[in-house]
Amino acid sequence: MIGSALACSGRSGRRQRQASIRVTPVSGRINDLRSYMAAAEDAGMLNRISRPVSLQHELADVAATLERSDAGPALFEAPKDSPWPIFSGAVSSRRTASLALGCESDEVVDRMGQALEPADGIAPVRVDSAAWHDNCLAGDAVDLASVPVPTHSRGDGGAFITGAVSVTKDPVSGRGNLSYNRMLVLGRNILGFNLNEWRDIGTFMRNRADPQAPFDVALAIGLDPAVMIAAGVRTTADELSIAGALRRQPVEVCRGVSADVDVPAHAEVVIEGRIRPGERADEGPLAEFHGYHGEMWPSPTVEVTAVSWRHSPVFQTIIPGWYEHVFIGNVLPREPLLRRFVRHIDSGADVCIPPYGNGFLAVIQIDRDNPGTPKNLAMAALSAHINIRNVVVVDRDIDVTQPSELHWALTNRVHWTDDVFTVAGAQGHEMDPTAQDRGVSTKVGIDATYKRERREYGERVAYAPVDLSEYLS
Repeated sequence: MIGSALACSGRSGRRQRQASIRVTPVSGRINDLRSYMAAAEDAGMLNRISRPVSLQHELADVAATLERSDAGPALFEAPKDSPWPIFSGAVSSRRTASLALGCESDEVVDRMGQALEPADGIAPVRVDSAAWHDNCLAGDAVDLASVPVPTHSRGDGGAFITGAVSVTKDPVSGRGNLSYNRMLVLGRNILGFNLNEWRDIGTFMRNRADPQAPFDVALAIGLDPAVMIAAGVRTTADELSIAGALRRQPVEVCRGVSADVDVPAHAEVVIEGRIRPGERADEGPLAEFHGYHGEMWPSPTVEVTAVSWRHSPVFQTIIPGWYEHVFIGNVLPREPLLRRFVRHIDSGADVCIPPYGNGFLAVIQIDRDNPGTPKNLAMAALSAHINIRNVVVVDRDIDVTQPSELHWALTNRVHWTDDVFTVAGAQGHEMDPTAQDRGVSTKVGIDATYKRERREYGERVAYAPVDLSEYLS
């Protein structure tokens, strides 16, 4: 372990509580968490919580309630037993995503689709200093108890870091990588590090001469939403180039103080360490994207070598198993991919991955002109991404954002023998509650379009909306 004498710019053990953090409304570009908070405040979407809340469940309860009502992100200005404010809900809906990306809600998929094109990627640029160089504790001075990590759900196995972006590097090609990994605080300088077998980090470690050797990682916390959105994309490119494409300018990065990786320079807090593949510990359960508490996993551990933070930092968390978790990990990065697949078949088809489907459900909306097209579209979507297990194809008169509308189509437009097909033994996500432990499951396609050739019922019942304030006193 690196000794506490490691040179860190501005190294300091002082932890001062900040009663309130100021953000100034800006008209310029968003390039970090603070400029995003300023944009949210300017738009009337930033919810400041001045009342002290407990890190044990209460903070997550409040943040989850705000996300459920699409009220905008939350800034907890004075959490109990925390030296720093805590932020949550950066990208929990299409409305917050459009704010983060500087576009209209109906343009989000287009913006994401363009940024995912390899030719449009903008590589990061390295700088010599970073905001998080202001303070640093290293080696023996590291104590994760001083970092305000919430315990979110009442079924969680402890305090999990959920809002960090894991920054690593391929030792063979040198390519950088961003990802999300749940991390349970196990001790003063030890984290459990959950690692799916198909993730790039696992591939990077296995491709080394010694797969069991320690592996450098940095956990960047408090970031520009563009970086967080990019981290949810699975790609063979450096996700920082996707963040650059979203911002239309390079992301500034700086070398870690103890880890050989390039970390976003405008992060609020950075935790560096070494993943130890051969030293495992049970971590879990945690509220997961599928809506259950994920099982205990014998995961690699991380020995933390340094904790750095900017002056008066803002800690960021993601409420696990809830709207932002699903939206940033399953909706934003995958809708453009699915749309590209299905538009090879129907150039006018639209795709929605509704958050209430936990990332396993995709809804395709079309102008039906051929009885066989819906099933072809469903097959294309099922093969587009590993997580997609159920696909429902509907007509334009269905509001795909409303679960009740989808249920109406399933009830009134599906003949369960003729309009449903299954694909047994297909590869899915290993955390899928219906799958085997390696993710093998049965995928389902449903044609929920109106089949006028089967039976004509005319148009759906519809009433024009009215302004109730003109009728009610």
